[in-house]
Amino acid sequence: MVSETCKKRLGSILLEQMEIVRQSQIAPQIFSLDLKGQMVEEMQAGQFLHMRVPDASKLLRRPISISEIDKERQIARVIYRTEGEGTKIFSKLPVGSRIDCMGPQGNGFNLCGLGKGDRVLIIGGGIGVPPLVQVAKELAQKGVAVISVLGFASKSAVILEEELAHYGQVLVTTDDGSYGRQGYVSTIVDELSGEFAAIYACGAPGMLKYVDQKFSEHPRAYISMESRMACGMGACYACVVHVANQDQAVNQRVCEDGPVFETGTIVV
Repeated sequence: MVSETCKKRLGSILLEQMEIVRQSQIAPQIFSLDLKGQMVEEMQAGQFLHMRVPDASKLLRRPISISEIDKERQIARVIYRTEGEGTKIFSKLPVGSRIDCMGPQGNGFNLCGLGKGDRVLIIGGGIGVPPLVQVAKELAQKGVAVISVLGFASKSAVILEEELAHYGQVLVTTDDGSYGRQGYVSTIVDELSGEFAAIYACGAPGMLKYVDQKFSEHPRAYISMESRMACGMGACYACVVHVANQDQAVNQRVCEDGPVFETGTIVV
């Protein structure tokens, strides 16, 4: 075991005009964006940025997960899907532009207490894969054996397989069988043998429900939730999830109490 001091979150929420130093399309409707700024020093795996669209008609910020963190160079990589006009505007911004970012926000993944000799399972689906890259990177640096199981709709949608392969074994499934193993992530996960010291997952609601149920009793299993947000600071309660096993309705906020939750603690 590795002796560490674990923090629930690092620092406080900052506001910064972060500079775009690189942007590219990595799959249909999927873009990779490198942002430079001082707040990178405060980031941890699993947190997100609340990014303002440079258009006065777009009032709400867009929450985008942090995929990779380079504190030495003060560069963070975020990966997003162009689903509406706001994210389409992001995709057209050139290098040198600045984006108004609030963050780093939310509580990230707990990576403490893991080290050489431990075996960890990462489960990602679609656009939920990006925040898991930093998880794999930091665990590999600790000497942890990382196995990543990734699920996508088809071969054209596969992202970040190469990046995750730097840090351990990667197994891919596709719904249509056009790449890797045909089926869902459960097809592979249910066949894996041996014990895992921790499980980290992010993806579509159906996938997270599967992970939550399968690993509900695991002492170190975590799921990262996605939700529509308004303020992104916990004040508006627009992104609540229900706490599990309560006689009366008890809510937690994805933006403030999450986005990472322990399995078995919320209604997925």
